[in-house]
This record gives sequence, structure tokens and C-alpha cells, in this order.
Amino acid sequence: MRLHFLLSPNSEIVPFNYQHYLIGVFHKWMGLNEIHDEVSLYSLSWLRGSRQIKGGLDYTNGAKWFISFWDEEIGRKLINNAMNYPDVFCGMVIKEIIIQETPKFSSKETFSVSSPVFIRKYDSDKRAIHLTYKDKEADHYLTETLKRKMKGANIDYKVDVKFDRNYSAPKTKLVEINNIKSRASFCPVILEGDPKGIQFAWNVGIGHSSGCGFGAIY
Repeated sequence: MRLHFLLSPNSEIVPFNYQHYLIGVFHKWMGLNEIHDEVSLYSLSWLRGSRQIKGGLDYTNGAKWFISFWDEEIGRKLINNAMNYPDVFCGMVIKEIIIQETPKFSSKETFSVSSPVFIRKYDSDKRAIHLTYKDKEADHYLTETLKRKMKGANIDYKVDVKFDRNYSAPKTKLVEINNIKSRASFCPVILEGDPKGIQFAWNVGIGHSSGCGFGAIY
């Protein structure tokens, strides 16, 4: 399931690197829980509706944000807490929450990304290497990461994931969250395989760190 949050306009300038605020709000609403473990079976988008101003971002007409869950019970729990504590950050508060049920998909779908896709691998010295849409091996790691998430959910569907390299305007961004910098890709992804596996990916996101604001798709 997916929860769409419609937020009021901000009263303070929103910093460019605001993603850690979203993560904090999410976990405030979840309270004490066991879902923030090694495998995140949920995904967080970035805010939509901004315009750039001096020193940051402005959401004059409000912002849109979504969170998706594989476990619908967890999502419904979050709704109650969000309504009880509607403050987000920089003066924005929840105006409305819209529930979207998981759509039905075909065996091949192309999705845009609402937060950039982050992928990493480790070299022989256990140093992290960040991969982008420019790296052919990135597709392998996208697929393997989705398999690992399925294993964490005790399901097994065959789905292959790859970047849409026919997309005309891909780009990368160095994202800094809590003083950690990650090179991630704004590029659509193509999923092919079992439609139920594609539904799973639509909820849990693509790539690494979907619970930290990467890899949300729509």
C-alpha cells in the first residue's frame, strides 16, 4: 500500500539536504518498532512541489510526499500516529492522507523514480563503490538487492531489474544524509518478471537504502 501525504506550505526555508528530516518524521510516527533492520520493506519518496530560492527550497503551494509498505498493517499504524502528530518540519503539517492500494501490473513495467536509486558494491578491501546508471553491472546489483528483500519478506518471485538506458535525461546526484554522501541515479527502471514480484518492488523500492529515502518508484 502507498500513503500519499499532502502537506501545507512551509513557513521556514527548507534546506537542500532535507532528507534526514523525512527519515526522522517517519520513525517518529512509527515509534518503537522492529522494521528498521537490515532489509527495509518500505520506501520513502522525496518531496514534490518545490521551487528553488536563495538558501534552499520553498513549497508555496504545499508539498506532496509518499511512503509505501509491503506490510499493510504497519502502514495503517503509521496513519494513526501521523494524524495524532501532524507536524512534519519547517512549518509544514499534514493536510490530508490518501491511501493507494497496490496496483496490478503486467509482466513488464517501466517506472520513474521519486527518489534517486542508490547502489553499492564492495571491493576486495571492503571499500564501498557507488554504482550509477552508467555502470552495466548496476543492473545485476539492482536485481540481487530485490531478491534479498524478497527473502526478508519470505517470498520468492522472479523479477529482473535494469535501468532504462533509452531515457533521454538521466543524471546523478551526490546526496548527503547525516554526513554520509552517496552517489545516486535519477533514471527510470524497467522491471520484468512475475507481476506479484513487481508489486512487491513498487512498495519496497529499488536498490539500497530505500528506508533512507532512496529508490522509491512510481
